[in-house]
Amino acid sequence: MDKVKVVKIEDRIPKLKEHRKQKANRRLIYYLSFFFLLLVVVVYFQSDLSHVKKITVSGNYFVTDDEILKKSQISTNTKYLNISEENIQKRLDSISEISSVTIEKQFFNHVVINVKEYQRVGYFKKDNTYYPMLQNGKMLEPLNKNERPVNAPVIVSWKDPEQLETMAQELQKLPEGIIHRISEITHTPESDNPSKLTLFMTDGNKVVTSISKFSERLSAYPSLISEIKPDEKGTFYLGISTRFERYNREVTEEKNEEN
Repeated sequence: MDKVKVVKIEDRIPKLKEHRKQKANRRLIYYLSFFFLLLVVVVYFQSDLSHVKKITVSGNYFVTDDEILKKSQISTNTKYLNISEENIQKRLDSISEISSVTIEKQFFNHVVINVKEYQRVGYFKKDNTYYPMLQNGKMLEPLNKNERPVNAPVIVSWKDPEQLETMAQELQKLPEGIIHRISEITHTPESDNPSKLTLFMTDGNKVVTSISKFSERLSAYPSLISEIKPDEKGTFYLGISTRFERYNREVTEEKNEEN
């Protein structure tokens, strides 16, 4: 039968004391660490370290940085951890030109406001005043007297707001290159075609079409231009069928009718 090893109590006491000492030390380190962490948090929130250090606005063209920052209510006095992305988005959504907003928090206390704007698809002319029109059909405040429309057509003689909104939606579907080719869009309704349009192009040609399938039909304009001589100018009729009439032919026909 194996002998049982017996450890005397006198031999175990030093080990028990050492174990208790180690346990007490670990507990002390835990409390000290917690106290130090709490102290760091308090100091952080009471100091400038908790404030936003840098704010970057990107993606905006028509709306200024200052306007976005003012509306967002963010500044270098704002607590970084108190920033609510949802609240900022709601504030900026009230700006007509802005379609969407995303907020990024980056190191160190850097806030990035990414803005996506509605495009200006045209300028509505009324009483010699130009009102920028967004792709969602909304009208902005008129341009200053010293400002002129750029990179978008002028829309004149328009009385039906519903059709104007449809027109805006059609314009946004067009490639930017084609929009820049349109100088003026005039609503020229007829009894059998209340949505008839007459377009004056920057290259000197005219286009007669309608609101229905406007973007689809006008998308073919570059290829239609390539089929005529560079010095030829006239009117493109874009409807169920497509045809081109030179200006000199139209003038001749008018003279013949007069005679």
